[in-house]
Amino acid sequence: MKKKGILIIEDDANNLELERYLLNMAGFKVWEAVDGASGVELAKLHKPDCIIMDARLPDMSGIDAAKILLQDECTSRIPVIFVTASVIGEYAEEIKSLDKAKCISKPINTRTFVNDVKKLLKTASVLLKRSSRI
Repeated sequence: MKKKGILIIEDDANNLELERYLLNMAGFKVWEAVDGASGVELAKLHKPDCIIMDARLPDMSGIDAAKILLQDECTSRIPVIFVTASVIGEYAEEIKSLDKAKCISKPINTRTFVNDVKKLLKTASVLLKRSSRI
């Protein structure tokens, strides 16, 4: 079975390191980007199974980066998981409006993070299979 790949787009070094560590320990292949533009390019290059992204990035919002990815034929089927403290704040409604976007709030729970990601991946996979049958 192919190792699942996840792209993390996160500008905070500590959050990036923690997420990378947890996902690597769970057997995922991980790519990393520290801003939206490089994240979009890496997504197009590697076509990960999932993208984990902060809503606040230095060059553009994670919402804008997700919109770019969801509008591109090459990356439109990749689910996006926002890992952000902004779930209740300014980005909440925009995240809810994005197709294939889910949320995990910060600070992450290190005991449940990987299982949360796996559940969201499984849900996204089921939805993609349904939509491809239509």
